[in-house]
Amino acid sequence: MKKTLLLTLWFTLGISAFAAGDEDGATTESVAARYSAVIDQRATKIAQSLGLNDTNTLARVHDIIMGQYRALNDWHSTNDPKIKAARHDAAALADIRASLKALHDAYLARLAGYLSPAQMEQVKDAMTYGKVQFTFNGYCSQYPGLSEINKAAILKMLKDAREEAMDAGSAKDKTSVFQRYKGRINNYLSKQGIIPDKKK
Repeated sequence: MKKTLLLTLWFTLGISAFAAGDEDGATTESVAARYSAVIDQRATKIAQSLGLNDTNTLARVHDIIMGQYRALNDWHSTNDPKIKAARHDAAALADIRASLKALHDAYLARLAGYLSPAQMEQVKDAMTYGKVQFTFNGYCSQYPGLSEINKAAILKMLKDAREEAMDAGSAKDKTSVFQRYKGRINNYLSKQGIIPDKKK
């Protein structure tokens, strides 16, 4: 299970697929080492995009981000099977998901010790492939008559989606979170009597 999840995250982070022979013959240790290299690369890219001038702060932020990727992998390795087994037990599911929320909140609290609110937004966007702005722009294009109140409501729902998607275990799961929230946005727009521009 651990090896499988490491491989899943390897592909999720945008790295080219293993050669067939390497994947078949890889040991748990070699997969873990390559996974560590991937999340190190990903954390480095995010940290360096923040415009941090202090090298100690840059290193610390890198380590926090990399640590979160590793913690999320461990969490999903442990808890995804529990979620599947407890899918009809609301109380058990709530407890499991509460532990993910705690992991999420602790991560953001650590980052907040080093980053401004704007930089925090950058990290969240980087961990979710910029889906908030991309999707928001799509709505603004499809619904050109949106009021500022409408836009604020849509943006809030998309940022709520981002908070959840940050903790998802794969790119596919992150996309699924945004798709679910897009359903909520579409329902909101429908209730407001707002229809899309058919020409878009």
